[in-house]
Amino acid sequence: MRINSKRPGIRFLLAVMAMSTSGSVLAQQQQNPSEPNIIVNGVRPEAPVMTAGPEIKGVITARNNDKIKIKTADGNSTVIAVNDATRIKASGGLFGSRNKLAADSLLNGIPVTVKTLQPADGQSDYGLVASQISFRNTDLKTATMIRNATDQRFEEQSAATEALRGRMGDIDKYNIKSTTNVHFDVGRAELSAEDKANLCSTATAAQGQENALMLVVGYTDSTGNQDFNQQLSEKRAARVINYLQQACGWKPYRMLTPTGMAEADPLADNGTAEGKAQNRRVAVNILVSKSVDTM
Repeated sequence: MRINSKRPGIRFLLAVMAMSTSGSVLAQQQQNPSEPNIIVNGVRPEAPVMTAGPEIKGVITARNNDKIKIKTADGNSTVIAVNDATRIKASGGLFGSRNKLAADSLLNGIPVTVKTLQPADGQSDYGLVASQISFRNTDLKTATMIRNATDQRFEEQSAATEALRGRMGDIDKYNIKSTTNVHFDVGRAELSAEDKANLCSTATAAQGQENALMLVVGYTDSTGNQDFNQQLSEKRAARVINYLQQACGWKPYRMLTPTGMAEADPLADNGTAEGKAQNRRVAVNILVSKSVDTM
């Protein structure tokens, strides 16, 4: 385990979106009194022919009615429509089994892969439509726990939460009190007994700070391709979060949105075996608002 203090550069993702609703089909009939046998029908606009669009990978940052906003690794955001034909699936388990889920499972903070459709003729009035949205069961579980626990926190301690919210702003308004790194074998996401003990020690120490929040970020070394490393870094972060909440008693409402950074921001040189070992990690950052920390 490595412990680093006050590491800068942690980003907190917040996004807001505005949505518009879809149009309707016009049909009308008119009858001329002087010519009762003549009927004039309105023209029914044809829906565009759809073809395969780009595959979008990123994190859900907002949802409004039948549209979701996805923020990708490069920082760009894409709005995608969801309809009754959209297949929503979660993968997990030993054999990667998939289960159909309702659209209500599209929670903020879930990393997703979206297969899209787009108009074949490039009509600007029609945007991307999701044909399939897939994500990991563990990510859904984590997002659900955070949402449910946050709702409970607002109900039970709304006054305290509003006071805390007033002090907590953007990520650059926080002090990083400490960073605990737990490390992994190549291509693996299992926690060792020593790592588990260190995680609970970190959580216990942070519990005593009333306003302390936790930000968990997963990383990999340079082994493997970008897609594999992205999934692996997210899996490692989710594994650490689950253990912190389930075994160490860290409350979900005190957990900021987790993220996976693949091989970005290495601690050491990926050109050596020792450097790669240091980079295969999850960083558990303890943050306290600067306005509180200076008291």
